Amino acid sequence: MSDDLFAAIDALLERPKPADDLPVPAERERLRKAAEYTQEDLAKALKTRRETIVRWEAGTTDPRPPKREVYIAFLATLALQHGTVEPTEWLRRAQDAGLVRATRKAAPLPDAAEAPAPAETTPETPAPVPAATPAAPAPNTVTAPASEPPTPTAQLVMLDQNPDGSLLMTAPLPCVQCGQPSVYRAQGHPMHLGGFCRPSAAPVAVQPTPAAVGTPVAVPRQAATATGPTTAPPNTTPAAAPRPTAAASKTRKAPAKKAAPTAEGPADWELAAAARFPAGPLAVLDVAPSGKGLVAYLADGTQAPTAPAKHTLAAVVEWALEAKFGSPRLHRHGKDGDALVVLTDAALAELGLPRMGRDEKAEFVQRLGQLPKTHKSVKQVEKAGWLLTQRGLGPWARIYRTPEDGKRQCVQLCIPAWGALASGGWTIPDNLPAPDLARLLGTYAKRVLTPRGSTAVSGLELVTALRPPTRAVRTEAGWTSGRVEGSRPKDGFDPAPPEVPDVHPLAQDREADGELVTEAWDWHRPLTDAEKAAPFAVGLDVNMAFLAAAGRLVLPLSGPVHELNPAFDPKTPGSWLADLSGIDTNPLLPSPFTADGSRPTGPGWYSTAKLAYAIELGAKVQPTEGWLRHENGPYLDPWHKRLRQAYVDTMAALGVPLTLADTDPVAFLDAMAAVKQGDPAEVAVLAAIKQTAKGTIGKMRERPRGHGYKPGERWPALDRPTWDPLMRALVIDTATVNLHRKLRKMAADTGLHTIAVLSDCAVFAAPGPGALDILTRPDATLTTSLRLGVSPGMVKFEGSRPMAEVTELIAEGTNPARHMKAGGVVSADE
Repeated sequence: MSDDLFAAIDALLERPKPADDLPVPAERERLRKAAEYTQEDLAKALKTRRETIVRWEAGTTDPRPPKREVYIAFLATLALQHGTVEPTEWLRRAQDAGLVRATRKAAPLPDAAEAPAPAETTPETPAPVPAATPAAPAPNTVTAPASEPPTPTAQLVMLDQNPDGSLLMTAPLPCVQCGQPSVYRAQGHPMHLGGFCRPSAAPVAVQPTPAAVGTPVAVPRQAATATGPTTAPPNTTPAAAPRPTAAASKTRKAPAKKAAPTAEGPADWELAAAARFPAGPLAVLDVAPSGKGLVAYLADGTQAPTAPAKHTLAAVVEWALEAKFGSPRLHRHGKDGDALVVLTDAALAELGLPRMGRDEKAEFVQRLGQLPKTHKSVKQVEKAGWLLTQRGLGPWARIYRTPEDGKRQCVQLCIPAWGALASGGWTIPDNLPAPDLARLLGTYAKRVLTPRGSTAVSGLELVTALRPPTRAVRTEAGWTSGRVEGSRPKDGFDPAPPEVPDVHPLAQDREADGELVTEAWDWHRPLTDAEKAAPFAVGLDVNMAFLAAAGRLVLPLSGPVHELNPAFDPKTPGSWLADLSGIDTNPLLPSPFTADGSRPTGPGWYSTAKLAYAIELGAKVQPTEGWLRHENGPYLDPWHKRLRQAYVDTMAALGVPLTLADTDPVAFLDAMAAVKQGDPAEVAVLAAIKQTAKGTIGKMRERPRGHGYKPGERWPALDRPTWDPLMRALVIDTATVNLHRKLRKMAADTGLHTIAVLSDCAVFAAPGPGALDILTRPDATLTTSLRLGVSPGMVKFEGSRPMAEVTELIAEGTNPARHMKAGGVVSADE
């Protein structure tokens, strides 16, 4: 018997392992997105479920034959078009197996609608896509252009680099291969990243230096992030591609996903967009140290080589456009960001603009929000042929001209002397020098978005920049506007009656108890005897809780549909009328179904997030009514990813790297305690990022502002595609559910129950005054239910108070979570 088993094991060990014929999971997702196919498109073509594609791209499962070969063919064909950011051994195997389906277009998907060219572009003439060869160079290298078509043995040329290893970027000049602008250099010659352009008829020869020959250079991750994908197949002699199969020939024509504008050339859209703004996103204008003339400081804090020669507002606008200030679009179908010019107090006076005061004729009055249209400064701007938006000439003014030939001409002003940076989520240090102010706002612009007003307004603009509602669509009659997949309609849509605030037109005939009430927790409870005996109360705060909840959260993309007695679907966002009063939850924890943490007393309206959690807790739920959104998707996911990265990068700049809590919890707590003593500019950026995340969610249910409003009237915010109270409710409810789930696990791990919660700050009775006093299990290991760390969704130390003080606060009916920070209420970001 044992001999047979040994023989079987020997046979198993001798069996050759299957070849690694699939790229890594992240590359599978990148290739699909590069060709702008959705997971639904691919699932439909492969006759499988979207969830299967999700698992393939996450690497939790791999496809099995026969779908495996078809999936490899799909990825390999896309890799020839869009490059690969990993070693190409899998691609070589796919070619050797004859799995590449075409050489000119991506693998066609059945029933895929033909995609239009992007906005403000003309269709690109398809060109042959070179096939990869077994001798393909390593990633992040550039093949040397020559007077003859390159061969598989062509020498490699390094892209020029800065001393720190980052790619050298200078003013855009015609690429030696394609003649289109490039900000990169190879041996001092302008050149695009490998594969991002096609050789011209007579490319300029660039001879590699001996040191560069055959030496691939890895592009730093920072450069890759700034310019999009950094690799592509080398410009080698195209290999003969296999003929398309009969099955492929029967499919519809593959969408022209990568049409590029003729003015910008066929380079990647991110690279081309970045090349349009060599001066950066913004400038801070100040009076020169000599007291004569103006100087301009750039986003990196350096001084610009030129400044407006004439000291008029119109001249400033002209100069900003000529210097090519602005920011590249964040989405292929989005719009580039306008230039931002910040005027210091001294520059404001030099340009003849008034200071802030109470005289409406001679000064800027903050109550009015803008200078009167009869003010001489406004007239000067209009006389020069410029226009102002309805916001007029105020703290955040936009000055523009009617677009000519589709080219936008617009400059935004930021005037701190009129209160532009005194509120709205901005916490700018007092008396900050102009170069430091430029660096502060430039850092925010680089990591988040060029400021457009308050941090909340900038957050909403970021959502739209990452999810533009429309794109140009080519029809037989010409170009028209079409919707971008995954975005919300440009004009928005009205929500359901239970979701709107009481002043909304749809709420005027609503029943008294017919509102979906969603607010963050404000809850505390009486102490147990054991808790009263503890010497301290310690608060833990969830980092960026709302931002963490928004990641991959399914949100509405269409208007509500009213249904009676609907079958509950946790994947369908909506409002549901159900009775959750019969659900028993731990009385030592707040109820997750109400804002005050009390147990529901009868039927009420709940979002999908809370109803799904009720089922998770074991309840049997049968809604009697629902307002459902059957078109939905992870609308805020790009916003979440960008803000999360901005937050993590800023914390790292302040001395708190992402992995510090895992490697040294004590060092993490010390570093967090020292954050506010760090670089003042970075501290201000951190506060702005927090307020951007919080303010964006708040703006989704923005109420009317100003005097004279009458309930039942519409107000301007209702027409925004991002105004949707259900989106806000789903984000807040998901954050609440996430915290409740962690509090339950915390009680199971450590035996500790929270005694108070305010939004995302939870307070516990503790034997000591530190975070580790409550995060340590009985076996001396740290609990992961509330995980210490800097990443959004993890927790940090909020503060501690003597239990005697907490007992007094609870006796007075005050939530002690408001007073965990020494001597005051919680900060605005909590």
